[in-house]
Amino acid sequence: MTQHDPLRPVRDLSRRRLLLGGAAVGAGALLTACTSNETGGGGNEQVNEADGAANPNSAPGERVVIGFSAPAADHGWLAAITRNAEAQAKVYSDVEFKTVAAGADAAAQRAALGTLISQKPNVIVMLPHDGKELNAAGLEAMKAGIPVVNLDRAFPDALAYRLQIKGDNYGMGVAAGRYIGEQMRAKGIANPVIGEIAGIDALELTQERSAGFAAELAVYGFKVQNRRAAQFTADSGQAEASQLLQALPRMDALWNHDDDQGIGVLAAIKQANRSEFIMVGGAGSKAAIDAIAADDSVLKATVTYSPSMASSAISLARLIAQGRGMSDLVELQVPKEITLASETITKENASQYGKLGF
Repeated sequence: MTQHDPLRPVRDLSRRRLLLGGAAVGAGALLTACTSNETGGGGNEQVNEADGAANPNSAPGERVVIGFSAPAADHGWLAAITRNAEAQAKVYSDVEFKTVAAGADAAAQRAALGTLISQKPNVIVMLPHDGKELNAAGLEAMKAGIPVVNLDRAFPDALAYRLQIKGDNYGMGVAAGRYIGEQMRAKGIANPVIGEIAGIDALELTQERSAGFAAELAVYGFKVQNRRAAQFTADSGQAEASQLLQALPRMDALWNHDDDQGIGVLAAIKQANRSEFIMVGGAGSKAAIDAIAADDSVLKATVTYSPSMASSAISLARLIAQGRGMSDLVELQVPKEITLASETITKENASQYGKLGF
């Protein structure tokens, strides 16, 4: 290894389950690419600063209470979601931010949301443990007259939310498949051996990522030879990667869905002393972007799934509660659904994305 060691977080953070996550960076008019390190809790929060002159939407309006619920921050991406939401809320003088603990599972979050709904905030921003299991909580809030902003893990019922904002999970898979497909073509590899380490298989978002990956690989005539499902944690990433590496004594490319669990994946690769393949990550963590820029490991790219979506969710929840629309749009109300694009970070553009890594 060179002086830069992308595996150092394994020693420092693996026990705390810091993962390398995934998301789309930049929400167009929703979010400017500025960060704030003054809100506490880790830095690199991605917020849209209030500037009434430049952006009429940020001018003070009716005071609103925004309720917020997200799963406990057991890894880097979820921690960044909550930090971004809190940081964005602090930007606005007319917002009171009220967060409730989501607990360890869907049942605990449902109970906490019941208490929050009874307090009648003006709007609720909710990242559920599982969209299907928490769909009823969204319906309950909406029936109580409280608009719901469904963040990331989607509710299946359109009546359970006023706004759904999420990253493009299928698009993540497509972006990863396209990068690998182009790299294999450039290297003249006609029948590459491709591995995949997914996240939690029970989640729809994981299924969408794998579907997009398989569909894009098929465009090149390629397919996945071995797929393992981890748990979005460094420990599970290391365990599943170890088994995949044993199953594939030779490999040309690997896609790991989540940069947080990628810490463990990279540890397993180093332990196995393997370097004959390229690896693509997912989400766009700061550690992954730095490793890609250093270009001293198998990790050559990551596809974004940015926690900046939480900042946008707070800004849009505020507008919904105040009965305002988005100033750059003709329509008078905030849209019903917003899906952020997944971008590909490589050595060539890593310097542009470093400040957005979580």
